[in-house]
Amino acid sequence: METNRVRVSRKASSGSDRRPAGRRYGQANRSAQWMVDTLAPRGVIGVMTPAMNTVVQPELEMLRPKGVTNQMQRFRLGGERISEDLIEEARKLMDCNPAAIAVGLTADAGPGAVTRLALRCRELADAVGVPVRNASEANHAALSTLGARRVAVVTPFTADVDRIVQANVEEAGFEVVAIKGTEAPSLPAICETPLGDIRNVFHDVAGSDCDAVLQIGTALPVVALIDELERETGRPIVACNAAVYWQTLRTSGIADRIAGFGRLLAEH
Repeated sequence: METNRVRVSRKASSGSDRRPAGRRYGQANRSAQWMVDTLAPRGVIGVMTPAMNTVVQPELEMLRPKGVTNQMQRFRLGGERISEDLIEEARKLMDCNPAAIAVGLTADAGPGAVTRLALRCRELADAVGVPVRNASEANHAALSTLGARRVAVVTPFTADVDRIVQANVEEAGFEVVAIKGTEAPSLPAICETPLGDIRNVFHDVAGSDCDAVLQIGTALPVVALIDELERETGRPIVACNAAVYWQTLRTSGIADRIAGFGRLLAEH
């Protein structure tokens, strides 16, 4: 696999804009209260993902800048509150001292669920004391950063669910001009979607009069395709896993421009 090509920003690498990541020691180490993580001198990023999702972890590793590590914790989906064990699992993750947490989840497939996810993440941030970002809101931030208002949408879902997705995206202030899903038969099956099928759906919707193509569903493997899809379609691609990692890095004061994964990470 080709190594990431990363241009390190002076601000992020100098450490002048934020305290170096470090592990707080107790009474026995008063003389060295803050110690820098050897493998993550620039910061630890906490990542939370649904237990069944096998895509978030490897995709975020593809994007990881030098001097940063991603540390994972999984949670089970369910209920109106997104996950009853989310805060409990996040507290375990806090033992490795993350600068911020990326929640690898989009909630666009449920009526009103994007708002519920946002509220849940605010509860989580209050509970653990670090910023928490989620993939649904990160998608909206990425589209706004790219200046996109008219969007085509790719999902892993069927047409019935796509109508709910469209309503959620439009509620966030964007116009959906095309939407199509890969029609995975179950949530675990989303992770098994062939890359060729994903490419075909992107090409189908990118022919519309859109400013960008937005991808919903963090279990759909898209990150490795972003660069070539942008070249082939001429459209910016907002892939949800790339968007939530981008927003979490920027929240953590890490401003590297990461080439090879589309305009969002390379230019913003």
